[in-house]
Amino acid sequence: MTTATVVGSGPNGLAAALTLAAAGVEVTVLEAADRLGGGTRTSELTLPGLLHDECSAAHPLAVDNAFTRSFDLQAHGLTWRWPEVQYAHPLDGGGGAAAVRSVEETAAGLGPDGKAWRAVFGKLDERFDDIASDFTQPMLRLPSHPIKMARFGAYSGLPAGVLARRWSTPEGRALFAGVAAHALRPFSSPMSAAIGVALGTAAHTYGWPVAEGGSQAITGAMISLLREHGATLETGVRVRSLADLGDPDVVMLDVAPAAAADIAGPRIPPRVARALRRFRHGPGTFKVEFAVEGGVPWTYEPTRRAGTVHVGGDLHEIATTEREIQRGRMPERPFVLLCQQYLADPTRSSGDVHPLYTYAHVPHGWTGDATAAIEAQIERFAPGFRDRIVGRNVRSVAQTEAYNLNYVGGDTVTGSNDPRQMVLRPRAALDPYALGAPGLFICSAATPPGAGAHGMCGYNAARSALRGLGVSVA
Repeated sequence: MTTATVVGSGPNGLAAALTLAAAGVEVTVLEAADRLGGGTRTSELTLPGLLHDECSAAHPLAVDNAFTRSFDLQAHGLTWRWPEVQYAHPLDGGGGAAAVRSVEETAAGLGPDGKAWRAVFGKLDERFDDIASDFTQPMLRLPSHPIKMARFGAYSGLPAGVLARRWSTPEGRALFAGVAAHALRPFSSPMSAAIGVALGTAAHTYGWPVAEGGSQAITGAMISLLREHGATLETGVRVRSLADLGDPDVVMLDVAPAAAADIAGPRIPPRVARALRRFRHGPGTFKVEFAVEGGVPWTYEPTRRAGTVHVGGDLHEIATTEREIQRGRMPERPFVLLCQQYLADPTRSSGDVHPLYTYAHVPHGWTGDATAAIEAQIERFAPGFRDRIVGRNVRSVAQTEAYNLNYVGGDTVTGSNDPRQMVLRPRAALDPYALGAPGLFICSAATPPGAGAHGMCGYNAARSALRGLGVSVA
């Protein structure tokens, strides 16, 4: 029987394992940590009964993609829950902007900028199923829907600061700036609009749902399916070399590129090893979980109903902070991403005490403490927030990397989203998952389509491996 070993149990490692197991391969998953799941774990980090997602939080690209359509995760315990407002952006003075599932309703809330919002996201929303099926594949290929991808590419190829000029009001520009900041790139950089365009459209097409009971439910569903297929899963196993694995027919590495080169050693060609070690990592994140009594007293009312809140001021302020962290300087007012998952999933709360998920964008490898800066940013738009804090859990950049070795320098998206790596990740190759040696593949978020608990990196890599084994894949 064909055998495979998957090193790493993040969502992509588990997706790769599941794709192989479903094809009849005997699969073993090895995880260095004492729990499976990588970035899709949930724990009581502040107070008993409060469920905090440890990394992945909202999942706009996981609801309907080739991987999640192939496996019935819902039958194995995964339930998606949607907030009323998908994401919101408060501004100084009590105003702000909000994105809901409906393009029309979102546009209506933007007043004079509604027409421009509709022009960008309305047309993409109508075509997004086909667009997403293309951009969740490697970029060095002919798209299945070239005309639809051309419209998406026309916006995505722009610097975020240029595309933001489509809107004239502070509210419209801020609403796009907040979602564009997910790229952790300067707004002047080519293609820095891409992730904002993708996630902004996904909010209208699929929403930004959370998993009931925490992101761990995604892991739990995949584990349940893997066990149904007879896979073996082991924790507490640190793999340093292929010699640790015996002689499986296929090895899938859900690890960062440099780590893949280290594990593979002389099995891979020197040119491949050099390319993997040249892979660039991006800025870090500094994470703080809060236990908040009564929720956050946002001044901008729609923010009180939003699953995700982008806390960073107007377009100019966010553009400035993203440029500063790229240059290795910590801004006084960092961009903060905040999630209120409990609004969609009340099971995460304990009475009137709620879990709050936050992280700030910080320079790569930063050694400081951003706790006070994060609290100040929230207090700025929600006066009285500090008085409601009844617990907190802090994870520094160093602790983030220790939590998951794929997060080099605190880089939770596993790679800089610069133009080259947006297209050619983790190296320039027609098959970016293959490592130049028979049966050896990388399947982490450093591969296309990149970060997110959507499973597509692992799914694509496993399909590449199956083709190498002569197994027909649709």
